[in-house]
Amino acid sequence: MTTLQDLATPITPNFCPGCGNFGIWAAFKNAAVKAGWDNHNTVFTAGIGCHGHMVNFVKLTSFEGLHGRAIPVASGMKFANHALNVFVFTGDGDCLGEGGNHFIHACRRNHNITILLHNNSIYGLTTGQTSPATYKGQKTKSTPDGNPDEPFLVSHLAVAAGATFVARGFTGDIAGLTDLMIAANNHQGLSVVEILQPCVTFNKECSPSFYMENTYKLPEDYDPENKALALAKAIEWGPKQIPLGIIYRQNRPVAESEFPQIAENTLISKEASVRDISELFTKQH
Repeated sequence: MTTLQDLATPITPNFCPGCGNFGIWAAFKNAAVKAGWDNHNTVFTAGIGCHGHMVNFVKLTSFEGLHGRAIPVASGMKFANHALNVFVFTGDGDCLGEGGNHFIHACRRNHNITILLHNNSIYGLTTGQTSPATYKGQKTKSTPDGNPDEPFLVSHLAVAAGATFVARGFTGDIAGLTDLMIAANNHQGLSVVEILQPCVTFNKECSPSFYMENTYKLPEDYDPENKALALAKAIEWGPKQIPLGIIYRQNRPVAESEFPQIAENTLISKEASVRDISELFTKQH
């Protein structure tokens, strides 16, 4: 049985004081303990950004890839051994900027992985440039006169691209975020958990108090299987109008089940066979 001590590393987290990553770190470890995730059944990948330091602070098998490339690494892991719980730690810049193409196609293909998308609406690791989720008009180091571009709405993009589980959580609600992570992993298909994460150093607009004052939990009678309603909820954004919870859920075949070579058994369970292909090099065309 997994304990918090099992997940501890000798490295002290070096996020900025007040960073939302502390809440994500705590929620993920709590989820691992509750769900029994360990080095026998779980692996995660990370991109480049403040979120990528999670590989140093959680003692689980992990891999930090190139900027924006965590999702294809995770997809490969799932194809090789689809019995694993596979998580992606990524940020709004890493996932939607450098990795935007990977994100939409992973949603479309419905890989059975869970994407934990840290959304602080800024490039934090490189000290405060505009990201694809930065609000229009917001002043940053790279847009001192205000961001001229419209931002991606993460959950709306995920639903539209084909993700079959889309949820939104807030780092100030560790218990709720823990439950969302477990529900996302239990879902069979591409799961996206958009995590509203304050960057107290470089994004003063998306402060902890802003989220605490303007988020609300979806009611119990909300129907997450209604796609039109989910798309409408996913674009709600304003004073006291930011919904938290499971926004969308749909059941359809996962990508791994569409390949007969691995549909029944994991790739790693198959023994490699040796074939003589020398004839191919002498064959006349």
